[in-house]
Amino acid sequence: MTEHFDAIVVGAGPAGNSAALVMARAGLSVLQIERGEYPGAKNVQGAILYANAVEQVIPDFRDSAPLERHIIEQRMWMLDDHAYVGSHFRSDTFNEQRPNRYTIIRAQFDKWFSGKVKEAGALLICETTVTGLLRDKKGKVIGVKVDRDDGEVTADVVVLADGVNALVGSRAGLRPELKPQEVALGVKETIFMPRETIDARFNLKGNEGVVIEAAGSITAGMTGTGFLYTNGDSLSVGIGCLISDFAKSQVRPYFLLERFKQHPAIAPLIAGGEPKEYAAHMLPEGGYNAVPQVHGDGWVMAGDAAQLLNAMHREGSNLAMTSGRLAAETIVAAKKEGKPMTAATLKAYRKALEDSFVLRDLKKYRRLPKILETNKHFFTDYPRLLTNAAETMLRVDGVPKRDKERAIMGSFRSTRKLRGLMTDLVKLGRAWR
Repeated sequence: MTEHFDAIVVGAGPAGNSAALVMARAGLSVLQIERGEYPGAKNVQGAILYANAVEQVIPDFRDSAPLERHIIEQRMWMLDDHAYVGSHFRSDTFNEQRPNRYTIIRAQFDKWFSGKVKEAGALLICETTVTGLLRDKKGKVIGVKVDRDDGEVTADVVVLADGVNALVGSRAGLRPELKPQEVALGVKETIFMPRETIDARFNLKGNEGVVIEAAGSITAGMTGTGFLYTNGDSLSVGIGCLISDFAKSQVRPYFLLERFKQHPAIAPLIAGGEPKEYAAHMLPEGGYNAVPQVHGDGWVMAGDAAQLLNAMHREGSNLAMTSGRLAAETIVAAKKEGKPMTAATLKAYRKALEDSFVLRDLKKYRRLPKILETNKHFFTDYPRLLTNAAETMLRVDGVPKRDKERAIMGSFRSTRKLRGLMTDLVKLGRAWR
């Protein structure tokens, strides 16, 4: 493996595929290296796909992509042990000709996406691990080392899109080691059931879908959330918490998932289903303040490897695809202008991220990760207080409503005190801004 390429892309997930596709279509010689048996081989879980990010690189993706359902309803729940309170948004407008969000099975989608990359002319090598970076005498990255005989490949630039572990960049000192409080461990299960059963339980027809996102006692006092996605003939059910919390609590992730599945709000939705797939994976949850240097001499970093995930809105694939595309567009522009792939040239990638929704959204919520990490009562006290308040007001038992209101306010004050309530309100207000 001694051939020289214009670019090497490490990883064949959303970020790596977007980068490789854009560069290959622009006529660059691109080598993409994936450690799995095939792109998506290590992904059995379902996920949400955001159409706008895909359209930027594959405008007609709906014609051939393996899409499960388009989402017409979003449910957001706060749960205690026995009940939930929350909101639903459902709109027939989402039955538009070009839906905005879809549920997908990552293994299928990544494989399809990779096919588009190969059609564009990129060379994909699977079952190959990048073990390190090649550098010249000045320290500029000039290629990669792989676990094959004579495994050194050179390139003008290397795109690191190898996921949240980002082992290549970490080992090379391009980014700091992951901090337990900035990474979540998520566990997911795919539960199969007849399509008509899913339609009946969620009031759906055709390819309509529902997403449920939940927080509260289901995470046993840890910072995290749960979810349920409807696929074609299966449900993706999962939960995740900060690794630092798992380490402190010694709670097993699978215990949390089972607890979530047995909650009175979730159990009826998955009853009778057949669990067939289980997966655990890490998610970057550090937000804006955890984003490392994303460019340097001869390299750029995209997607989860660059900690680009919006935990507030549970968005990841769109940030990954957009960052991969922006990295590729920066490289293509530099190539056309005959510029060397130096840090000075590639800083345009960081500027592009800052001008896009990617870093603008992460910057908006930059205080949120720390607030949620250090204020566990948002996951314990408030779900209980809110569900108890709803039950108190809805139970018709001859008690005057004014007395009920006093009791509710008394429970809030006794639990959080007036000063605590005001402080929490200010914290959340600042985090939202």
